[in-house]
Amino acid sequence: MFTGIIETFGRVEAIEMDQQNMHCWVNSPISQELKIDQSVAHNGVCLTVDALGEGKHRVTAVAETLQKTQLGDWHIGSTINLERCLPMGGRLDGHIVQGHVDTTGVCELVQETGGSWLYQFSFPESFAALVIEKGSIAVNGISLTCFNITRQSFQVAIIPYTYEHTNLSQVQVGHRVNLEFDLLGKYVQRQMALAEATN
Repeated sequence: MFTGIIETFGRVEAIEMDQQNMHCWVNSPISQELKIDQSVAHNGVCLTVDALGEGKHRVTAVAETLQKTQLGDWHIGSTINLERCLPMGGRLDGHIVQGHVDTTGVCELVQETGGSWLYQFSFPESFAALVIEKGSIAVNGISLTCFNITRQSFQVAIIPYTYEHTNLSQVQVGHRVNLEFDLLGKYVQRQMALAEATN
């Protein structure tokens, strides 16, 4: 479990394809603290550390992950948001994030608004019921509050700290981002669907 509060950046050092799997070496300030088999969110995707090097670690994305996320857009030099798992007894400063990306969104607007930034992202309409005004959403693993919602888009406001300490500063119009919708909303949607099916 994660909180959507990004710890630090990582930078992709190498990408190796092995059949349908993608191995990525990521250099980061926390790599030397990681252990083999540890779960770390990379741009909001929960990946397992499977190898360690000096100041870097390796993770592997399988075909399913590459299809549902924007990991396939990574290249050498890409900046990645990193967050380790929430420790037992830790504070939930963001919201409950599983690291299970639901889909990708596309950046439609980046606007500087006198010291903060406004972003707009589109998403597949099939997920419209999971996006609510002033609700939580994870964008590239960042816990954010969405507003100005339509059936296919939402906006978020980014404060200077978040802009400077996440990779949103590098997201431009047309770029894909990872989206994970609120877990509680998914349970409500599932219960409603089951109730309708039994009526």
